[in-house]
Amino acid sequence: MAERVPFLLRLDPEVLAAVRKWAGDDLRSLNAEIEFLLRRSLQTADRLPAARAHDRVDEASLDADNRHG
Repeated sequence: MAERVPFLLRLDPEVLAAVRKWAGDDLRSLNAEIEFLLRRSLQTADRLPAARAHDRVDEASLDADNRHG
């Protein structure tokens, strides 16, 4: 797994509450949910570098991996 880089993110409180609830519904941590949503958005927009094809969103594996983090 690639190294994780800490990053400060400022969010509107309503957006944070909605994503926090979504994370709970998906049994993910808040951080894992944000990363999942960003990766899915990048994949949809075809913005993930080809060299990182292994990072393509695979919901089943992300669900399993992120339930522990």
